[in-house]
Amino acid sequence: MDTAVLPSTFVLTLLLAVGLFFFIKASVKDRIEQVKLASESAQESLLTDLQQYFAQRAYRVAAVDAPNYKVTFEGFVRPSWFLAIFLTLLSAGGALCLGLVLGMLVPQQGQIFLALVLLSPLAGIFYWKKAGRSEQVSLKLESVAESGSQTKSFVTVRAHRDELAAMQKALDLKPIDYKV
Repeated sequence: MDTAVLPSTFVLTLLLAVGLFFFIKASVKDRIEQVKLASESAQESLLTDLQQYFAQRAYRVAAVDAPNYKVTFEGFVRPSWFLAIFLTLLSAGGALCLGLVLGMLVPQQGQIFLALVLLSPLAGIFYWKKAGRSEQVSLKLESVAESGSQTKSFVTVRAHRDELAAMQKALDLKPIDYKV
């Protein structure tokens, strides 16, 4: 076997391991965003729709500021079994590759390095413990009178980006240009 290839293979495998580490770490990162959405519904109707939507998604009302039309919902976000298993399998593959390369570099203890695969369930456990958390969704409602008797409602929402996407789709809310 050509031993000149082994050092470069080892360096590339280490770079892949570093990328895998940061991928696993990013799987539990908070992705909170704030957007302003428009609705054709009246303010009270929109508030009722939002309360029903969040009740269906197992959120509860944590705080209400009625005069200012501000509501805060709180709910527990469960971790995904699929992602926990996926991260475990990814880390097993990465550990196996690293173990094989280390085994070729140090042939006397090659079998010991393959035991790195036994550490792969730690990635799934890490994800499972960190991803399950309590999250808050903050809403602020506003209404604007348009021409005639029709009013347009706006809601400023601060929540996880996946929750925002699901809410926009379920309630047919349109984003407006808004900078935080």
